[in-house]
Amino acid sequence: MIIIALLMGTMARVSMMRVDYRQYPTYPQAYLSHFTLGIIAAALGAVAIPAIASKEYVAVTFLALAAQHFRDVRNLERQSLDNIEITELVPRGTAYIEDIAKAFEARNYIAILTALATSTGIYLGDYFHLSIILQGFIGVIVGYSTLFLLIRMLRGKAIEDIAEVKEATIAFDGPLLTLAGVPVINIGLKASREIYLNNGKAVEIIPKDSYGRAILANLGQRQALQHNAATQLGIRRDIDEPDFSPIARINPETGSIVMALIPIDSDIEDFITVVRRTPILESSKKKPIK
Repeated sequence: MIIIALLMGTMARVSMMRVDYRQYPTYPQAYLSHFTLGIIAAALGAVAIPAIASKEYVAVTFLALAAQHFRDVRNLERQSLDNIEITELVPRGTAYIEDIAKAFEARNYIAILTALATSTGIYLGDYFHLSIILQGFIGVIVGYSTLFLLIRMLRGKAIEDIAEVKEATIAFDGPLLTLAGVPVINIGLKASREIYLNNGKAVEIIPKDSYGRAILANLGQRQALQHNAATQLGIRRDIDEPDFSPIARINPETGSIVMALIPIDSDIEDFITVVRRTPILESSKKKPIK
């Protein structure tokens, strides 16, 4: 029971370990630490049912201690990302960092629950005096079903679910940069204005309803949009060049967002795709009155 549950819990954690466009967790150092924590989480979930069945109720205390430990993991992840934030040309923002930290904490709980569900399935098979092979099969099915349901429940939405994204026109009213007619920022240098006109890309993010408008109005969500675009498309900017920072501004009349970027080597379709796939942060979710 313990061995199969441990393997299922560990597999659950490993299945969620991948380096995406954020390059976090890093490989191999962060992979090793998260893999080790996944084994510990799976072990706690695997031994809970056998311990309780043996009337060793101290196992509940260990689960409570584990929850406290994984909250500390969340704090460590947050501190680690905060420490490297100053190295980013376009920062993630505190809201994006908090979202990443909460995700890594939750994944350890998924490992615990998967192992717990697996051991519960095996225990029930033993209770009804089924064969050992059938017990293991039931445990694996219950564990995999639990993992599948948890991942589906925790899967977040993206910008494309709440808004439409289309290309926006870049123009200047004197030195004032406008995107789709929305005044954005004053670009004083003529050379910088030429770069925007020749190489700049811009999009307009149009919310589908009041729910989308509330999310796009969140500053943390806009910072995440800017960071994702700069990370995946590259950015023609060095330090002390504020003119070329990604810019996202809200249209106060419609609630839509306009954003401009000078990518290294990408077309407008790439820009639109990146914006559409940007995740919606939990801290930006609101439920406005209809």
